[in-house]
Amino acid sequence: MFQLSELQHDALLEIFNLGVGQAAAAMSRIVNEEVTMSVPMIAFQSRAEVAKTLGSQEGRRICAITQHFEGAFNTEAFLMFPEEKSLEIVRLMVGQSLSMEELSEMEQEAMSEIGNIILNCCMGAFANASGKELHGSLPLYHVGTGDNILAVSGKEWDGVVLTLKIDFNIEKHQIHGYVAFLLDLPALHDLQQYVDDYLARLMG
Repeated sequence: MFQLSELQHDALLEIFNLGVGQAAAAMSRIVNEEVTMSVPMIAFQSRAEVAKTLGSQEGRRICAITQHFEGAFNTEAFLMFPEEKSLEIVRLMVGQSLSMEELSEMEQEAMSEIGNIILNCCMGAFANASGKELHGSLPLYHVGTGDNILAVSGKEWDGVVLTLKIDFNIEKHQIHGYVAFLLDLPALHDLQQYVDDYLARLMG
């Protein structure tokens, strides 16, 4: 499996923490409440390993927002939460006074907006670090098992999945989610080069 050096790993973690920090600030302004997010872990895994982490073997369903990005490299990006947490997130984002029926009606739109913010901030931080442009498609909303979700790109995937675990805190509620990027061999090579360039700039 693809690996980064310890220095490259720490640099990539720093880049993505900058991104989710910007996402948290944007969401704090929307809900008028402090939102904090951090990325405590990044890993390179196979698609089967990611699906297992997401509980596919037990039939666990997840809510996901996907976007396709092109530019610095091409990737399918995913923001994923356990399905049972998605309505909780929506309630925290839009207010406690709505009924379950009203929340369900808003779920797809609200989760798509959350995904759009988080994924674009993550990729924006990486674009800034690499000095390259990245352009994203409109967010799409999906519900299914990890296997179902990771197959939505509509093609067989034998590349590597870069996964970020995200700790998401709002109003003292802690929710764990995952961001994943499908990367083929050229994209992995580009990723490594951009991280090296970022480190070189940091070191003057």
